Amino acid sequence: MSARVVVAMSGGVDSSVAAALLCEQGYDVIGLAMRLAPESAEPAARRGGCCSYEDFEDARRVAEKLDFPFYVVDMRRRFERAVVDDFVSEYLAGRTPNPCARCNQRVKFDALWRRAEALGARYIATGHYARIERDPGGFARLLRARDAAKDQSYFLFSLGQAELSRTLFPVGTMTKDEVRRRARQLGLVNADKPESQEVCFVAGRGGYPAFVERWANGRGLRPGPVLDSQGRTLARHSGIHRFTIGQRHGLGVSAGAPLYVREIRSESAEVVVAERAALKSRGLLAREVSLVRPELGTGGQIDAEVKVRYRHPALPARVIVEQQGHAVVWFERPGPAVSPGQVCVFYRGEELVGGGFIERPLN
Repeated sequence: MSARVVVAMSGGVDSSVAAALLCEQGYDVIGLAMRLAPESAEPAARRGGCCSYEDFEDARRVAEKLDFPFYVVDMRRRFERAVVDDFVSEYLAGRTPNPCARCNQRVKFDALWRRAEALGARYIATGHYARIERDPGGFARLLRARDAAKDQSYFLFSLGQAELSRTLFPVGTMTKDEVRRRARQLGLVNADKPESQEVCFVAGRGGYPAFVERWANGRGLRPGPVLDSQGRTLARHSGIHRFTIGQRHGLGVSAGAPLYVREIRSESAEVVVAERAALKSRGLLAREVSLVRPELGTGGQIDAEVKVRYRHPALPARVIVEQQGHAVVWFERPGPAVSPGQVCVFYRGEELVGGGFIERPLN
């Protein structure tokens, strides 16, 4: 009997080709789409995100063409609590959230595994660009994708051995061009579909600051001063949710040299700006740390390359895993601006060994 696999179908080309490859490999495929975007999101967000009505229709047409069952599950309430509320509260606290990582951690994968168990499936699969290799003893290694420009292993740091042992990433060994070419060969309706935006529920007027204001409905919005490094007031701002560490534009100040956000003080609603050199950090504290390699647990020290943002290059660093769920990271040389709330992940070569959420920089 063929092994059954539940494939997360976003309506995009990556998950569609992932499903097609599994069909070709003889798996018993079931497609599953998740309805995530809140009803209160603007219509543009529901159209432009990864879970719009048009996306569901594209996924259904792919499943129909490839002849496997397809279902849509309503995850809006859970998504609002676990991702959207967290996104808004983090910005209101002067932090910079990563909703894609939160969604993977708290919603998508758990929902897939629950449905897989109910449907008698052995595996789940997604269209993520990442790879899993298993050694002879069954240990699963989470690796960067072959296509470095599309690699998404950064967002998957919270997956442990139990999860990786029953997860498949069929397109992780392919480039994006190869995925699209394969979709055209198969005649899939979404072969040339544009990429979805990064934050599926934020679109339309004003971007994420306007979304935060609409969702908060006046609660927690904190105006305050924009200060220089000496504490002098340079301007006033309408809310700390409009700033992120390292931001240069939209500060409302003018100076002889470019200024960047260095610090956001949530208690006093103060935003501190400085020249670029002042933003460098020696390291960071991380919370909610998850290790793909459990043998590196509490008390362990890891020489690794650390990424503090998805698009930032990895930096050589020493990672010290302290009490459960916490770690200290020291860069070999002063690193870039570190944003509390963002994800940091630890690589050893191609392998992702763990990661967590940034608590604060170490200067």
